[in-house]
Amino acid sequence: MHQKPDGDAMGSTLGLYHFLKQLGHTVTVISPTNWPSFLNWMPDSKLVIDYEAYTQKADAIIDEAEWIFCLDFNTLSRTKKMEPKLDSSTAVRILIDHHQEPQVDKFAYGVSDTGKSSTCEMVYDFIVNSGNTDKINIEIAECLYAGVMTDTGSFRFPSTSASVHRMVAALKDKGLEHSDVHEAIFDNNTENRYRFLGNILSNRMELFYEYNTALIVIPQSDLIKYNAKTGDTEGLVNYPLGIQGIKFAAIIIDRGEERKSSFRSKGDFDVNTFARKYFNGGGHYNAAGGNSKEPLEEVAAKFITAMKENKDQLSTYKF
Repeated sequence: MHQKPDGDAMGSTLGLYHFLKQLGHTVTVISPTNWPSFLNWMPDSKLVIDYEAYTQKADAIIDEAEWIFCLDFNTLSRTKKMEPKLDSSTAVRILIDHHQEPQVDKFAYGVSDTGKSSTCEMVYDFIVNSGNTDKINIEIAECLYAGVMTDTGSFRFPSTSASVHRMVAALKDKGLEHSDVHEAIFDNNTENRYRFLGNILSNRMELFYEYNTALIVIPQSDLIKYNAKTGDTEGLVNYPLGIQGIKFAAIIIDRGEERKSSFRSKGDFDVNTFARKYFNGGGHYNAAGGNSKEPLEEVAAKFITAMKENKDQLSTYKF
């Protein structure tokens, strides 16, 4: 999975893990980095190897691997420090992903489908199309539901197709208790996270109504003050899109070694193109990200300049 995995990355890898185990394979799940604590409820998440924490152990497993399934990322750079090891591996790399512009020369086989809501939906299709629907147990159902639910914004986003609802219905027929998954993900916050969120919305959010845009800039000092953990900034970029008139939302976070950016939009503004053009990133049409090495103030100024360059698209948004 990609670094700093979200619900879709963790859910798709663990869902595939539980499926392949039933077919008799020896399977290991490796994450390039640590992950949010609100994903620790997923079945067998305790067996996932954090590459940064256990590099030598993970490298030995990669050396022995025959197949490497690459889920929820389509360029090796999204695996951070794992990239050189994956690139030099002699194992067959198989892609299952739904982001734009895959690094096709790095994968021997696989599926890249930007029309899919999530990688979890694609893993579900993979299992069903292989004729193994009977192998979908509660563990697989919980993992795949978590990913498709979070990546569709609890089924709000346009990517929520009829096939998504059919998938969820099928998982319910398998015995899935969907409310348990929602509770594990959304009702599992610390007090610090809520105080952190209040500070961000009160003091770090700037609105540019002329451009129908909102920008959140988070200095590293805020992360330290509120003892922010991995996952505490998850979903913050979506909050401004709930404000009347806002079409485009961005968040820039100072992570110390780099500045991470996330972009979300409503309607016809393509944040994938925006991220690729200005922030060395990419993703989906309405959800993308990027990274920069420049100081936080320079990255924020660069965003404002880029926003103004796109005024014709942003200022004419019709609600």
